[in-house]
Amino acid sequence: MEKQNCKGMHDLLPVDMASFRSIENIFLNYCYKYGYKEVRTPTLEYLHLFTAIGTLTPSTLNRVYSFLDWDGWSGERVVLRPDGTIPVARLYIDNMNQRETVKLCYVTNIFAFEATGNENRERWQCGAEFIGGNRLAADAEIISLASDLMNSFGIETVNLQLSHAGLIKALVKEIALTAEEETSLIDHVLDGDWQSLLERGETENMNKLLNLLINLKGTSSNFLQNVKNLYPQASLALTSNIDDFINITKLLDELNCKYEIDMKSIRNFEYYTGVCFQLSADSKKIGGGGRYDDLIPLMKGGNHPACGFALYIDSIMKSTSLGEKEGRDQTILIKSGSTKPEIIKNCFDLAQNLRKNDYSVDMQFADKELADYCWIVSIYEKNPNDYDIFNQQRQQHYSAVSINEVIKVLHQ
Repeated sequence: MEKQNCKGMHDLLPVDMASFRSIENIFLNYCYKYGYKEVRTPTLEYLHLFTAIGTLTPSTLNRVYSFLDWDGWSGERVVLRPDGTIPVARLYIDNMNQRETVKLCYVTNIFAFEATGNENRERWQCGAEFIGGNRLAADAEIISLASDLMNSFGIETVNLQLSHAGLIKALVKEIALTAEEETSLIDHVLDGDWQSLLERGETENMNKLLNLLINLKGTSSNFLQNVKNLYPQASLALTSNIDDFINITKLLDELNCKYEIDMKSIRNFEYYTGVCFQLSADSKKIGGGGRYDDLIPLMKGGNHPACGFALYIDSIMKSTSLGEKEGRDQTILIKSGSTKPEIIKNCFDLAQNLRKNDYSVDMQFADKELADYCWIVSIYEKNPNDYDIFNQQRQQHYSAVSINEVIKVLHQ
């Protein structure tokens, strides 16, 4: 039978939801421990929130789902949120702007049109945003939180790559370009065309600097310090951004956070202004984030610096075994081949008592597949007050003559 779901959309089956909830619960618990509070934003936002600050350019507008929200004879164009950070920034401006420091987290879906329909158009992500606070401490905390979460998800090999949007933009400023040429070059770089930047060096020294920084790969702050030492004549903007990058990597070194500096590791960093990072596993991107000090000011929310990240739940689900055995140690099937009222009542009584003891309980009155259950408790018509207990994982049988005895067996 041909599938009837919308192109680019997908269902989450019970096994998928077990994994999803495990990831969600771990994420929220870790965020609470770090002092973040959960929020949730509407699915619809005004389109101008994204276009006014440059995150949706004319070339990327075809990637979003937008339509006119009619209000009588007038209306305003709205969009299914294509991003998680901007709605949270809008929430902060509308509701919490009087607070200088706020730490927020969320679990949400975002929507991005993908022409072939082979990739997901609805994507789930969990994210955290640190608004205000000390820049260096906030950047380190955001990166540390994201890294800790990867370990808690059970993803063994995670690659953390660092870049710096402010440094890249400062490099572009070093080249003598018109405003139009500069905008065009930034657009190329945002799309991953780094060669266009490398080709714009006007002097031998500039060419060396561009090649060294853009192709830079290292695993400690020493690499950045060496670059700075090689070019003491660099502009103030370039020097301040290198210093910022050095300070962040030094702190991460002291925190024993493993990373790789790779300036070309990020794309589509329109609203980022400082350190950026990407998390990947099995060559697939599973998260990323960075500093975006200009975002809230551009949204007319005041001078509030911020940083944050998003983790891609769909990708993480493919890289972890979380949820595969979710609850199985406590999953019980009460089984009987009889449909007599007194037997059914016994089954209901036992199920009710077990649920009060925090067990997940199902009942079955016919022979069916039993693979999804750890414990099977059988009640037979011949001896309705006796319970036959079978642990499928250990392949062991037990017997009991009361509900209390059943609970004792399950607890052992």
